[in-house]
Amino acid sequence: MTYPIVETGENVTRQVLADAPELMTVAFRFAAKGATGALHQHPHVQSTFVQSGRFRFTIADHDFEVGPGDAFVIPSNAVHGCVCLEPGTLIDGFTPRRDDFL
Repeated sequence: MTYPIVETGENVTRQVLADAPELMTVAFRFAAKGATGALHQHPHVQSTFVQSGRFRFTIADHDFEVGPGDAFVIPSNAVHGCVCLEPGTLIDGFTPRRDDFL
């Protein structure tokens, strides 16, 4: 199944790649420096893999930069977001599935 590409903000898109009730994989594409993934939180545990580009992430009160090949986990309900430093793609896994993305 092919899922639609959804605009989530200026120069940011989201596309579900695969899903099951207990897991979802999603590509977030950032087309320009300065594009943001706004601060937010959700009950899902999230893993993030940087496929390409560079990003500055905030998780709770911790700021850090990541680049291609980096990966990390965001705990359930942690406030988090990012700013794109170089255009690229993040591959996120969510458990359980984000039904709000379908």
